[in-house]
Order: sequence, then C-alpha cells, then structure tokens
Amino acid sequence: MSEDQGPGEIARDWQEASGRGDLVLLDGFHALKHALRFGAEVRLAVADDPGAVRALARALAPDVEADVARLVRPAVLKELLPRVHPTGVAALAVRPDRATGIAGLGRMPRPAPVVVLDNPRNLGNVGAVVRLAAGFGATGVVTRGDLDPWHPNVVRAGAGLHYATTVERLALEELPPGPLYALDPEGADIRGLTLPDDALLAFGSERHGISPELRARADHLVSLPMRPQVSSYNLATSVAMTLFHWGGPPPGQEQGGENP
Repeated sequence: MSEDQGPGEIARDWQEASGRGDLVLLDGFHALKHALRFGAEVRLAVADDPGAVRALARALAPDVEADVARLVRPAVLKELLPRVHPTGVAALAVRPDRATGIAGLGRMPRPAPVVVLDNPRNLGNVGAVVRLAAGFGATGVVTRGDLDPWHPNVVRAGAGLHYATTVERLALEELPPGPLYALDPEGADIRGLTLPDDALLAFGSERHGISPELRARADHLVSLPMRPQVSSYNLATSVAMTLFHWGGPPPGQEQGGENP
C-alpha cells in the first residue's frame, strides 16, 4: 500500500484483500502489536486516527512503533468492519503456512506440550486458550472438529498471539506424537503427576467433555482438583491450571505482563 493513497483507495484495497482466505483479521491495537512482535507479515493496517494509533504504540509498545507508523493508514473503520475495536485500528496479516505449522508440532524432542481442544464450541474460549498457550510457551494449540481456530473472533480473543505459537486444526489421526494426557473427572489427580514436555494435553468441549474416540486414544486420564457439587471449570481455566502444573517457561524467561 502506497503512503500517498487516499482513504477511498485504501478502503478499496481493504475490501479486496479481506476476501482472501490466506489473510487474517487483526482486530485492535493489541492484536496488531503481538502479530508484529512475533513476525507476522502484515499486509494492510487501517485506523480512524492513525496519529492516535502511533501515539498508542509509542506509549505501550515502542518496540513496534516504527512498524506501526509505517503501516497504518487512514480509513473509516465502520465502513469496513461490522464492529470497530475501541482502539480504532485493524489490520490484515498473512496466515502462517499450514505445512510448516504441522511440521513444527511434530518435531521431536519437544520442549513444551501441545494443547489439544477436542471439539470446542466457544470462539472466545479458544482465543483465551491460544493466549494462555503463548504465554506459557506451549508448542501449540490443536483443535479437533469444525471450529476454525483462526476465525476472526478467536484471533480477537487471543489478542493476535496466534503468531506466538502454532495453531492448527487436525483430525485425530493427524495429532502430533507424544503421550496423550486427557483431562477427565475419572482420571488420576494431577497433583500426583509430572507432565512431560512432549505431552499432548487434551481438553474436552465445554458441554460434553472428551469425546469417546479421544478418550480411547489417551495414554493417561487426568483430573483437576475440584470441590464436590461444582460441575466444571471454564475451558481456559482448566488449560491454565494444567499448564501451570506442567511448569511454564524456564526461570529467567518470564517477564511481567502488560495491559490486555
């Protein structure tokens, strides 16, 4: 996109590009920020007030300020998007290559587990899990079923951190190698287990739990501590508890969080 384009030309380019299957919508400043930090190829970025977005980058993410300043162009977002993020910016980035992602998931030895979501239904929950996986340094997030883990609402909930890990949808027979630990109320208490780095950590759907076929494939059934008569934890909470038990990034690699 040329810097001397007018808003009309920018809007036309956005509308043409947004229909492409290989481009991902980054909705809001934090999604754009994280995508840039983790190497995404951002093709277009638009804002109601580019100056305000550049100021936001200067204040919150000076490491990507130059990239934001180079990319962001003026546009009327309400004419381009069904819902405008409060930060007033959106972008389109290239979706990572699927074959490369699958190869990375299967590479052994693996330094961190892969999170497997078995037929998840809630887009926001999947995005929250991607965000957790990125923060803990998990190798990736794999979904089974018909939900697209790169759906715009998932990317929005994940704050663009899809680019900080590997996110793919795979069939049961395509799962990466490694011992499969499935979360199930009838499993062994997680507090008595050590989760290996090469584990697949599988979580069932929000309503139905682990599917019979994945349960049959599991090497270990694992349960989380829970007070009697409490039915379940939120999916993202279960993933967070399990990854925390696994251990997270090595000491010295953690860093403080920032505003969401």
